[in-house]
Amino acid sequence: MTMRVVIVDDEELARRGIKTRLLRAGDAEIVAECSNAREAIEAIRRTLPDLVFLDVQMPGKTGFDVLEAIGGDAFPRVIFVTAHDRFAIRAFEANALDYLLKPIDDERFEIACQRARESLTRDRDSDFGRRLASVLGTLAPGKPKGHSSGADRLVVRSAGRVVFVKIADLDWVEATGDYVTLHTGKKTWLQRETISEMERKLEPSGFVRIHRSSLVNLDRIGEMRALDNGEYRILLRDGTELKLSRNYRQALERLLDGRS
Repeated sequence: MTMRVVIVDDEELARRGIKTRLLRAGDAEIVAECSNAREAIEAIRRTLPDLVFLDVQMPGKTGFDVLEAIGGDAFPRVIFVTAHDRFAIRAFEANALDYLLKPIDDERFEIACQRARESLTRDRDSDFGRRLASVLGTLAPGKPKGHSSGADRLVVRSAGRVVFVKIADLDWVEATGDYVTLHTGKKTWLQRETISEMERKLEPSGFVRIHRSSLVNLDRIGEMRALDNGEYRILLRDGTELKLSRNYRQALERLLDGRS
């Protein structure tokens, strides 16, 4: 992964030092070098970099002025560089990735760059997952090209990997705080979604909410046993036992009636 970088500093020696360190690392493309805020604003808008090394104090406008001119939402990742630590709090309030003091220490520089790499990787993985899920939705088996009402699989990011879990392979889904645990046979996957969001996503595929903390694939239900309190014990075909709460009984009955 190559980071596209803009270096902004009114001191040529400082720009050269940052550039040398980046080229030594081998994963950066220097798309612009700027000596003042005006040049920086123009270069950032033109090149749309991944990362900006931004000097705080420059003749005329400051690094914070550059940030304000570009706009916080549109600004790329930024590492502020300055000879004075009194700007540190304001830098982090501006959502800077890091803050480097001159003269720059090699170890601190590498730590800052690693933070930028990790941030960039997270964003690219997230964007890739969203785009891929959209493509998979249009290419789902049995759907005409251009149909995008949903995908036949879920995109799960786990330990640096992107895993594709077919909805048809899901047995049941369990709420785990603001996450859900997807159960597929002996495997489980943790996904950052609420159980309500997952219910809306899976209901068209034959899943039903049987409890405030669980969804089940109707095709996996092997047996239902009535309990004295009006609830049911649901046995899945793999032997898993789940509870059907009275509050969700009608939803299950409607789905079962529709399949009979």
